[in-house]
Amino acid sequence: MTEKQVYILLTNTGSLLTKLIKLYTKKPYNHASIAFDRQLSEVYSFGRKTIRNPFIGGFVKEDVKAGLFKQADCAIYSMTVTEDQIQKIKHYLKAFEAQKKDYRYNFLGLFGVMFNKPIKRKNAFFCSQFVAYLLKESNIIAFDKPLPLITPHDLQRAPIFQVVYEGKLKNYHNENEKVSVPLNFAFFTK
Repeated sequence: MTEKQVYILLTNTGSLLTKLIKLYTKKPYNHASIAFDRQLSEVYSFGRKTIRNPFIGGFVKEDVKAGLFKQADCAIYSMTVTEDQIQKIKHYLKAFEAQKKDYRYNFLGLFGVMFNKPIKRKNAFFCSQFVAYLLKESNIIAFDKPLPLITPHDLQRAPIFQVVYEGKLKNYHNENEKVSVPLNFAFFTK
């Protein structure tokens, strides 16, 4: 059975909404996304659909080199999954993509987290609830609390994840875009 890596990206973009959430959570990262490669070229979450309006949200494919992500702090985690598990995640993502107009951001769910009362709404997720849903439905993690209460910090604490990077997101991209030049060993021989 072939094993692959899936990545969880946790960020703090410094936006007004993030600052408000951080006042409550007291945690460094308040947004969660899922990716399929180390370069973070395919990143999915529930978040804002336009940079200027945080209240218009839903299922999004994120460009982590643009917009609010340009100055974001981040933590990137990897986990090993089977080919079957990654195919299940991609199956769910295709369904979200095909019906993305039907999905919206679960703002009420954020209040549920505050009061420890899960608020599940049809076709509505917040970011960490969405990532947790994909992981649970793909038989990767069984969470010990309802998905509408899962926070980015809960994902960060899951023992299945290994830290890949922590720091400025733009620095991570710079480090991963460097090309290593092989040494010319003929130069060192007579």
